[in-house]
Amino acid sequence: MIPLNQNLSTLKRSAIRVYTNMAKEVPDCVMLTIGEPDFDTPEEIKAAAIASLNAGQTHYAPNQGTAALRKAVADYEAGRGHTVTPEQVLITVGATHALFTALLGILNPGEEVIVPTPGFVLYETIATVAGVKTIHLDVTKTGFQITKEALEGAITPKTKAIILNSPCNPTGVVLNEESIANVKAAVLGKPIFIISDNVYSQLSDGNCPDLSLDPELKDQLILCQSFSKPYAMTGWRVGYLTCPDYVMDRLLLLSAAEIAAVPTFVQEACVEALKTDPSPMRDTYAKRRAYITGRLRDMGLSFPEPEGAFYVFVDIRKFGMDSAAFCTRMIREAAVAAVPGSCFGSEGYIRLSCCCSDADLKKGMDRMADFIRTL
Repeated sequence: MIPLNQNLSTLKRSAIRVYTNMAKEVPDCVMLTIGEPDFDTPEEIKAAAIASLNAGQTHYAPNQGTAALRKAVADYEAGRGHTVTPEQVLITVGATHALFTALLGILNPGEEVIVPTPGFVLYETIATVAGVKTIHLDVTKTGFQITKEALEGAITPKTKAIILNSPCNPTGVVLNEESIANVKAAVLGKPIFIISDNVYSQLSDGNCPDLSLDPELKDQLILCQSFSKPYAMTGWRVGYLTCPDYVMDRLLLLSAAEIAAVPTFVQEACVEALKTDPSPMRDTYAKRRAYITGRLRDMGLSFPEPEGAFYVFVDIRKFGMDSAAFCTRMIREAAVAAVPGSCFGSEGYIRLSCCCSDADLKKGMDRMADFIRTL
């Protein structure tokens, strides 16, 4: 057997997929695992792609993205206070590709990246592939916010980046002004990048402090964004990143080697998406979160209050079993599927997604309540 890349030896399949597949083996199981909008892509976005195809837009796009989409992204970002030029925008295959390109482009073997935990498992996967160490900043003990003391204790001479995701997957928690200020104070002027994973920023209930809006940090900040969540475009696989010119000079070369370019007609659809109001879907997710959290309180369960995205991160420590065992039993005994908190670096919790119909949510909560009573 020929040896492979040793950095891949510790990689594991996503527990989100593992528990979703386990649930598919149980008849009528309510799936509260996948964080994918259950809405169809809005008609006007689909129509833009069809029109682009009919116009013959089936050839290679520029490596960096079409001029029209990069301008639309720059205009959108400027409208929310994040000033970038079209030349500072790179169109990517979803936020996954944006994160891979950003992190592989800035990290050297032996360096460190700080990840507030619980956090999305992809961050550590990319760090592992890059040959760097993930420093888990445990926020479960600080109200799921970032404190000055904890962050300063995590930074070392090897620190190259900190990843921020707000609203957070898996908790739905929005980082408050104090957390954002603590990050700025810790990294401003230092050789440390901020990777701002903003994929849920349009799905927050209200104020969502964001370091990408701070001009003092413009030379240290890389923003990663996706069209998947706010516009129900998960299957389209398109996103973008923004970064300073000196960073784009290198990241563009890396992205071109990885994918060449995102399909042209898909980019035309994204121009239309940026004109679309995501608030109806955002309001639906907020109502669903409110329903789930209300039912969980009735069950006597606690959780950090979600203020965005479409997740609730439930504390199950009082039941005396790990999160994998809890989720396995709930699938097999109650036909309700959730994701273990261990998947996100925090044992003793489970993640519930509200990306399903109101009827399925009620069925899932009814079954979960019955399950809880048996423990």
